[in-house]
Amino acid sequence: MPDEHTAVTAAGIARLAGVGRAAVSNWRRRHADFPRPVGGSEASPTFDLAAVEEWLRDQGKIRAVPLRERVWQQVSAHPDGAPAGLALAGSALLVVREQPSVWLALAEGTDAALAAGLPPALREVLAGRLGSQHPVNIPDDVSAALPLLRGAGELAAEAGSAPRAYEFLLTRYLEANPRQHTLTPPEPASLMAATAGAGRHAAVLDPACGAGTLLAAPPGDGPRYAQEADPDLAALAALRLALHTAAEVRVAATDTLRADAFADLAVDAVLCHPPFNERNWGHDELAYDPRFGYGLPARTESELAWVQHALARLRDGGTAVLLMPPAAASRRSGRRVRAELLRRGALRAVVALPVGAAVPYGLPLHLWVLRRPGASAPAGGLRLLFVDAAERYGVGRDRVRWAPLHADVTAAWRTFDRAGEIEEQPGAVRTVSVVDLLDDDVDLTPARHLPPAAADGSAAALGAVREQLADALRLSVERTPPPPARAASREAPLTTVGELARAGALKLRMGGAGAVPPGGAAMAVLTEHDVAGGTAPSGRLPEGAAEEPFLVAAGDVVVPVLGGGRVARVVDEDTAGAALGRNLALLRPDAAAVDPWFLAGFLRGTANARQASSHASTSTRLDVRRLQLPRLPPAQQRHHGELFRALAAFEDALREAGRLGGRLVQGLYDGLAEGSVEPW
Repeated sequence: MPDEHTAVTAAGIARLAGVGRAAVSNWRRRHADFPRPVGGSEASPTFDLAAVEEWLRDQGKIRAVPLRERVWQQVSAHPDGAPAGLALAGSALLVVREQPSVWLALAEGTDAALAAGLPPALREVLAGRLGSQHPVNIPDDVSAALPLLRGAGELAAEAGSAPRAYEFLLTRYLEANPRQHTLTPPEPASLMAATAGAGRHAAVLDPACGAGTLLAAPPGDGPRYAQEADPDLAALAALRLALHTAAEVRVAATDTLRADAFADLAVDAVLCHPPFNERNWGHDELAYDPRFGYGLPARTESELAWVQHALARLRDGGTAVLLMPPAAASRRSGRRVRAELLRRGALRAVVALPVGAAVPYGLPLHLWVLRRPGASAPAGGLRLLFVDAAERYGVGRDRVRWAPLHADVTAAWRTFDRAGEIEEQPGAVRTVSVVDLLDDDVDLTPARHLPPAAADGSAAALGAVREQLADALRLSVERTPPPPARAASREAPLTTVGELARAGALKLRMGGAGAVPPGGAAMAVLTEHDVAGGTAPSGRLPEGAAEEPFLVAAGDVVVPVLGGGRVARVVDEDTAGAALGRNLALLRPDAAAVDPWFLAGFLRGTANARQASSHASTSTRLDVRRLQLPRLPPAQQRHHGELFRALAAFEDALREAGRLGGRLVQGLYDGLAEGSVEPW
């Protein structure tokens, strides 16, 4: 039964109906019978979900609110806040997973019986999975949340499992509150777990666990230990881990540096994405703390405090992998601690990641790989591995090619860890003696210790690039369209994408494959950057996604919905089979009714995109349903489609020529500067 008191925002209504927020604003202005606000503010009103659902159904805009959307709205409308609602839903899902017969018996009873029997069942399961000191709060009276709790159980059945249902709700919550939490994306989490190399039964700790992404990444059934200062986030992470694995899970909701909850613990691996640039981390209180055996970090070096905490919680020979800001490798205030980490063989590798790898997305973050010193010295003596992956695998959020980056970094680390040395790759991989690093700065920035890749600066390589550029320029000339002639006025009636969708001439789907839980990379994802740049799918969809991914097929038309929308791409055979990413709209035309190239070409019109875009917020959003195209017979559609296809081929040739031209120019700069090319 729907909750008659659940409130929903305008953004929530837009999500329910699959439209932009501008469409909801138009409905409110144009339809006198649109439901009145029941709360919120004038700038951000809220509406009764049941009334909105009825109105949308009466208007033919939806048949029914999807169950997952209804449950999410119930979570977000919880009177104690969305985290409390999500914790209740997650606890119910844990009962569904751990004691399905108990859940079925309670869910089939009356509301009174469910309200009376559920709290004890929730507490029993939570204590069994998370220990008696877990951070999840269960109120004595859950009667007001019964629609949410029943809905969570139904969502588990619809999603196929309780963990998938919880991942959907948790991901939706985290995406709705991006500024409140520092989240680790699944791709760097997978890389960190693989680099740590913990076995199937290894004990793993994350002392700043956030939403639990890092601890959900390692395979196996070893115990998971986590600590998080935010009590709400600690509860949500605990539920995520309890649902994700059958292993022992212990989560503490306290400040790790000031109140270490696992002071007597020695684990096999530590994974951590610590908070950056904290000044109030306990510098004055922890001056004599035994964890800081490598030196008390300066007040401005909170990250080095987390590094030493991680080392203190490792068993001898255990591995820690931390995601660090680049400044931690070079700030003068941290040079003494860095030097001691090197002298004692604790710091083993520094890996530079691309800009956009993780929050904050504007910085090229580093991975620090540390090993707690044991009785034996490291293989090959004291050397440090440097890997520079900052530019070789793409730059920018959702543009990093994680599969090759993951493979190359883990291969380099494993080779070095086994042999203590690795063959140098200019601009990519190198080991350096610790003695050579112990200067006045102890600067551990990889780019400063790696010889530049000189391939494009050699005369032979530049000659090859020049030949490729000449071929690309000839191809672009061949594909240049003929001189344009003035066309007679077009009187063809217009239709919209929305009208074509209602008539069954095409299907419309909004992407969301980016909202997934952590795991191993399993499927390519077509991102908005790929569509805009005409590149192959660059994102990765991890295993265990909260929702079944929607796969693109050859002949589909994909349109980014953010940033103006003057791009449309027809999916080819090479891209087919990738998952549809977030901020993308997919149009699947009926080939007998709409030619895909005709459709894509008219969707790219500047005036068309402008009239279908909303400028009500800081980012322009395209309402795909409002995009227009003329009603033309199939033969004329195909003729226009061939012309648009030729323009796309011309655009591809220009893009390739531009890429090669930039490569040649930079190579000539490098070759002249390094002396590998004679002046001409």
